[in-house]
Amino acid sequence: MAKRTFSTLETFLIFLLIMMTAITVALLSLLFITSGTIENPKGFPSTESPQATQSPTATQGSTAPQRSTLTQGPTTTQVDPVTTTPEPPLFQNFSGYHIGVGRADCTGQVADINMVLNRLKSKYGSLYRRDNVILSGTHTHSAPAGYFQYTVFVIASEGFSNRTFNYMVTGIMKSIEIAHKNMKPGKIFMNKGNVDGTQINRSPYSYLQNPLAERLRYSSNTDKEMLVLKMVDLNGDDLGLISWFAIHPVSMNNSNHLVNSDNMGYASYLFEQEKNKGHLPGQGPFVAAFASSNLGDVSPNILGPRCANTGESCDNANSTCPIGGATMCMARGPGQDMIDSTRIIGRALYQRATALYALASQELTGPLTSAHQWVNMTDVTVSLNSTHTAKTCKPALGYSFAAGTIDGPGTFNFTQGTTVSDPFWDTLRDQLFGRPSDEMKECQKPKPVLIHTGELSKPHPWHPDIVDVQIITLGSLAITAIPGELTTMSGRRLREAIKAEFATYGMQNMTVVISGLCNVYTHYIATYEEYQVQRYEAASTIYGPHTLSAYIQLYRGLAKAIATDTVANLSRGPEPPFFKELIKPLIPNIVDRAPIGKNFGDVLQPLNSKYRVGEVAEVTFVGANPKNSAENRTHQTFLTVEKYEDASATWQVVHNDASWETRFYWHKGLLGHSNATIQWHIPDTAKPGIYRIRYFGHNRKQDFLKPAVILSFESTSSDFEVVTT
Repeated sequence: MAKRTFSTLETFLIFLLIMMTAITVALLSLLFITSGTIENPKGFPSTESPQATQSPTATQGSTAPQRSTLTQGPTTTQVDPVTTTPEPPLFQNFSGYHIGVGRADCTGQVADINMVLNRLKSKYGSLYRRDNVILSGTHTHSAPAGYFQYTVFVIASEGFSNRTFNYMVTGIMKSIEIAHKNMKPGKIFMNKGNVDGTQINRSPYSYLQNPLAERLRYSSNTDKEMLVLKMVDLNGDDLGLISWFAIHPVSMNNSNHLVNSDNMGYASYLFEQEKNKGHLPGQGPFVAAFASSNLGDVSPNILGPRCANTGESCDNANSTCPIGGATMCMARGPGQDMIDSTRIIGRALYQRATALYALASQELTGPLTSAHQWVNMTDVTVSLNSTHTAKTCKPALGYSFAAGTIDGPGTFNFTQGTTVSDPFWDTLRDQLFGRPSDEMKECQKPKPVLIHTGELSKPHPWHPDIVDVQIITLGSLAITAIPGELTTMSGRRLREAIKAEFATYGMQNMTVVISGLCNVYTHYIATYEEYQVQRYEAASTIYGPHTLSAYIQLYRGLAKAIATDTVANLSRGPEPPFFKELIKPLIPNIVDRAPIGKNFGDVLQPLNSKYRVGEVAEVTFVGANPKNSAENRTHQTFLTVEKYEDASATWQVVHNDASWETRFYWHKGLLGHSNATIQWHIPDTAKPGIYRIRYFGHNRKQDFLKPAVILSFESTSSDFEVVTT
């Protein structure tokens, strides 16, 4: 067949289409970017500028603090890198664990951790290191992006945002600092139990490719067990919780424009509100972290996939509909809408965690140890058996990556389960990026390579080559930090292999927990058998069909080193790069403008004078771009709902922008004009009385021939009454 050439205009238009596809699908695997008329709006437990990072910490004796979820030791933000804090004595007469918990505002989950480790070293010396600090994302698809340094993610987030990156690093540091400061002797208890009615396998056809004998060992095609760590001081007073459970936080689908922390974040929100009574969301001493596990093929949309246009089931090998194809096939949650579904699933997780926490009685005792290596995942030789080996590949994304999932389908004619390339897309790719090498195509088989990211290096590498592998043990518990999203069966195989390795070298009856999305992001990790049918998770297994086998081999090596006390002999591995001059944001900063005769914060649509519980109070102000608030941090929230207290004749804040009951919408207009709408969904628990809503913002101003400045402003609505009937 003759090769078709494209005109410059055709190439440019097709380039725009492929970029739209890449953006749409990349958001499914990472973060949804808020866009359109509501850009970076706010509401729900996790907020647009402030998103909580949680840092429960445990250390044993005078050893370096151990970190479960987000960072291993205590946690912090807003750090002064020139100040060095000496190691505390850590209660030298106490031989158990020292526990600190901390929480701080952050703009998104963390990727590469070099910057964080550098700041930790400058403040705490050698106390917190690459081997004993884990950054694990709670995981949400509804938060700001732009903090990852690899090109495929930078493109998906419309450029690298130094503002987002620094805000995030600062938040992590602050949470560590708080936890470090609050560290005290304590005890850690573990409990496990199943959670029913919250998840389905979104790629059951892939799961069925695994050996029958292996599948028969399990009662479900998802892991239903939740593991909870309960942390208390020596008086038995609550300090914090870490919970691991396999569920994707995609109750909020890709039509959502609100920044929020999804079902796992809502579970954390409920737990912390219960333990921190009298405190606003994100405040109070108790920290509840709900961490990711082997959630790669697990969906919270338990009603399953149906065709949006006909209502019939599309639970088939390709997740396609007779009319509309894959783009019409979407799964639904148990609620009336995605917000209700998030609430239902999140509450179920919270309730089960609460029960497990209350009954936790198995105390963890014993040494705290850690092992870490950097590994070039593009060049790992895997021993398949005594006579055969295989190798991992340079990263590549397959066709089914662009198809998305039943939790958020892609665009164009891509479908899951694609094992044959398409001449049109291959030609387009070749003209835009060049051809993938024969070596890559052979290595990645049967994946048809859509984008050969491992062979693209401009302006920087498109995917990571160097990744972290890490295990931290806390007595009989091994926390396995995974730099990606394991499918259900992949997680089971990895846990079994690590547990067996520990047992081989004398550490019997270890509990191994998978902590996903840690330290760096490398998409998915499917089994070899699942890889053969190339649904979304397999097409997103970037290092090829032997990725899981490579990780099993690497983590067994870490387990052996811990069990045999030879961690010091482990190779450090090749340190990952840290890039500068990343792609600048594609959305320019523009000056904010108020309408003629108006000021920022002026009320455009007033409130009613009276509302009943269950109704929505809504007010619209002259607004400014919310992203300005990441530069000028005069205000720590976009909104408050306040109640007038007669006894003290003062206004008391009852909700902020992290409250589930509030919503913040930013409506972008032309030439720097915008409006901000604040909603309060008045709960049944609201007390009758007089209320008001306040708006806090920052506007960008630039006078002629002068640099831009960010100015703060605030505004207050009229008072209104809330009644119960």
